[in-house]
Amino acid sequence: MKALQLFGDRDLRLTEVPDLDAPGPGEVQIRVRAVGLNFIDVWGFRGMAFAKRKLPLTVGAEAAGEIAALGEGVEGLKVGDTVAPYGALTCGRCRACREGRDNLCEEVGGVLGFHVDGFAREYVNLPARLVVRVPDSVSFTDAACAPVAFGTVQHMLFDNARLEPGETILVHAGGSGIGTTAIKMAKAIGCTVFTTVGDDAKGEKAKALGADHVINYRTERFEGEVRKATKRKGVDVVFEHVGPETWNGSLLCLKRGGRLVTCGSTSGVSTTMNLMQLFQQQYRITGSFGCRIANIRDALDKMAGGMTPVIDTVLPLGEFAQGLERLESRKVFGKILVTL
Repeated sequence: MKALQLFGDRDLRLTEVPDLDAPGPGEVQIRVRAVGLNFIDVWGFRGMAFAKRKLPLTVGAEAAGEIAALGEGVEGLKVGDTVAPYGALTCGRCRACREGRDNLCEEVGGVLGFHVDGFAREYVNLPARLVVRVPDSVSFTDAACAPVAFGTVQHMLFDNARLEPGETILVHAGGSGIGTTAIKMAKAIGCTVFTTVGDDAKGEKAKALGADHVINYRTERFEGEVRKATKRKGVDVVFEHVGPETWNGSLLCLKRGGRLVTCGSTSGVSTTMNLMQLFQQQYRITGSFGCRIANIRDALDKMAGGMTPVIDTVLPLGEFAQGLERLESRKVFGKILVTL
């Protein structure tokens, strides 16, 4: 079967790999139809040193497809079902897994497409417990945005930041896959949304999604604009995933007792911060990685209800590297997907 494999830093090749065995007991075999691109793919493409992996590695951390075969004992799924697989090999036994906190698994076997072979291949075998059935009305390309993009935002906003209807929120990088999703999810519950973008064209698109205040961070200081618009009170929540370039400005945007939730650090891995400001203002800062399987179900329900992802580009599998380069350049507005 065909697979897209990483052989070294920025060295992606479309190759032929051995066909899979039939799925084992408790497993399903998925015919992959669409793969979503994310910054975790960019990190792997760059050869980030913290990834323990063996090359060549099949890439792709987020996907959707259809059940091609069922292993012994699988219930609740059938051949032909559209599914969205969870992207980490959790153990299913530890306390976190038993409690539905899958992204805190104590014995995780790795993230697919980053530590172990991922989804950018024709077929993949996975434990059935890591597969979520997709509602009939949701397309493969939309469903391929559920495990990482929609699921991550669902987990950040509602499990961690506890965003409430009517609150104010600053969403950084409003043109990104998770940024566009965060704008949609926040507006859906009646929040006032501030967002940052890198150019005016993205700003117009963000407004069309429902953003109330759009700030071009290349021409304006976002923290000043947010404080001015909120009469110096600040916002209830900041949705962070940029890192050092925006971190301290993000804290300045928070009202007293405000919440910052972060899932990424695309501008670097470390920063400094004012600890007196942290405790005097009683900020609550939460790290958020991936999502729970339940968040994927919630995300797919929202898609079935009409909250579709913003799609920037759909490419064939062989152009995966071009998609990563577009994502890395920040020219993107919404999600980039590849189809098989």
